[in-house]
Amino acid sequence: MLAERDSLLRRLHELRSEHRDLDTVIARIEDSLHDQLQLQRLKKRKLKLKDEISSLESRLVPDIIA
Repeated sequence: MLAERDSLLRRLHELRSEHRDLDTVIARIEDSLHDQLQLQRLKKRKLKLKDEISSLESRLVPDIIA
């Protein structure tokens, strides 16, 4: 169980890092008015990463029974 949690935390860290990197890349592309198709692809990737991050975070939070 602990190994699975560590694995999830590592994956979460990787996804967050990639998400931040995409922020930088998208900002540069928007500033220089490059290829709009590439910009759309990067934004879709960023949204997918956000969904994956949310999913992993919810798996890491224990269920609380009220």
